[in-house]
Amino acid sequence: MCWWENSFLKAKEGKLYIEDKEATQIAGEYGTPLYVYSTKQLLSNYRLLQESFAQHTALEARIYYAMKANAHPGLLVTLKNEGAWIDAVSPGEVKAALDVGFPGNRILFTGTSVSAQDLKQVFKQSDVMVTVDAYEQLELMKETRDLYASLPTPNVAVRWNPGVGRGFHPRVITAGRKSTDGTPIKFGVEEDRVIPAFAKAVEYGFKPVGLHQHLGSGWNRQDFQGVMCAVDRMIDKASELQKAGFTIEFLDFGGGFGPRYSDEQEVFPVQEYIESICQKVAQSDIEIKAIAVEPGKFLVGDAGILLLKVEYLKESHGNLFACVNAGTFNTVPRPAIYTQAQHQIINCSNVHTGGKEKITVAGNLCETGDVFGREVPMSVPKRGDILALLCAGAYCRSMASHFNLREIPEEVIF
Repeated sequence: MCWWENSFLKAKEGKLYIEDKEATQIAGEYGTPLYVYSTKQLLSNYRLLQESFAQHTALEARIYYAMKANAHPGLLVTLKNEGAWIDAVSPGEVKAALDVGFPGNRILFTGTSVSAQDLKQVFKQSDVMVTVDAYEQLELMKETRDLYASLPTPNVAVRWNPGVGRGFHPRVITAGRKSTDGTPIKFGVEEDRVIPAFAKAVEYGFKPVGLHQHLGSGWNRQDFQGVMCAVDRMIDKASELQKAGFTIEFLDFGGGFGPRYSDEQEVFPVQEYIESICQKVAQSDIEIKAIAVEPGKFLVGDAGILLLKVEYLKESHGNLFACVNAGTFNTVPRPAIYTQAQHQIINCSNVHTGGKEKITVAGNLCETGDVFGREVPMSVPKRGDILALLCAGAYCRSMASHFNLREIPEEVIF
C-alpha cells in the first residue's frame, strides 16, 4: 500500500484510481490540466475532527473552515451540510459563504489591514462576527459603523499575538515578534493591549465574545510542544480577561495543522492536539461555551489532486525533464513560492516501479522556478502520460493566477 492512499486515491494493478475510476480515464473525459476533488475524503477529514472533539469535551465544538484554502462551491456546500462554520478573510469570502447558504452567525470575518470599505460590506451582512486584528482597527470600525447609521453592530472577537509562531516557511508564520527570516509579524494584538482592546470594544458599543489566535501554517510533529505552549498562553489570557470582568463565549485556537505531503513528513498529531486542548480548558478556571479551530489544509488538502499531461521529455546538461501542459503559478503556486513546499507526483499509468529515475517536472511558464517537483524519483514517463500531483486541494486553485496569460484549469468534484 502506498503511503498516500486514502478514501479518495487508490493504487490498483500499478494504476492510480480516483475512488473507483482510473485517473487516466478522468483525464481523457475532462481534459488536462484538471483539478479533481473528493467529497468523500473531505467528509472523512471533517468527521475525524468532529469525533475527536466529541470524545473529549461536552462544550460546543466550532470547526471554522478556512475558506482561503479552497472556495469551490461544492466543497462549501458539503461542509455547510455537515454543520461547519466559516473563517473568511475578505468580504468576497463572506459573500461566497452566504451565497451557498451559510447563515451569517456561522461566519467569522478575520481580516488584516482591513479598510472602511471592507468593514462596510461585512457590517451589512447581519450576524457576521468580526475579528479585531489590531487595537487601532477599533477606531476604524466605530467610524464606519457611525457613518452608516443603518448598519448593525456586530459581535467581535479579538485576535491576539501569543508570542509563539509556527510554520513550514517564514512567510506563513503568523505569530511572534518576527518571522524566522526577520520579517516583522503583522498579525494580532500584542499581549499587553488585549485587555485594553476588549475595553475599547465595549466603549465603542461592540460586544467582545471571543479570543482568537493563529500561529502559522504547515505544522509538523516537531511543532507540537511549541503549539501547546501557545495553547497554555491562550487559556491564561482568557482567564485574565474573565477576571477583568469580560465574558468570553469561545476560544478560537486557529489552524495550522495539515495533511501529509510526503512520505518523510512527520505529520502533526491532530487528535492528540484536540484532546490536549479539551483537557487544558477543562482543568482551567475559565468558563466558555465553545472551543474553535480553523482547519483549511487539513480538510481539503488531500481531498484534491491536479492531473497533468506530459507533452515531451527533455534532456539537458544531465537533467531529465518531464515537460507538462501547465504552469505552477496557474495551478499549484506553492512549490514556486515556498521552497520547502513539496507535492508528491506520480505517473498514473505506472504507480509502482523498480529503478526510478530523477525527473524534474517542468511547467510551461517563462520562469526558472516553474517546476512542480525537482528531481522527483519516479518511473520515466512517456509522451502523453498523465501525472497526478497530490495534495492539490488546498492553496492551489485559490492561489492560481493568469501569469503569462495562461488559463486556470477546470475543476471537477466527485
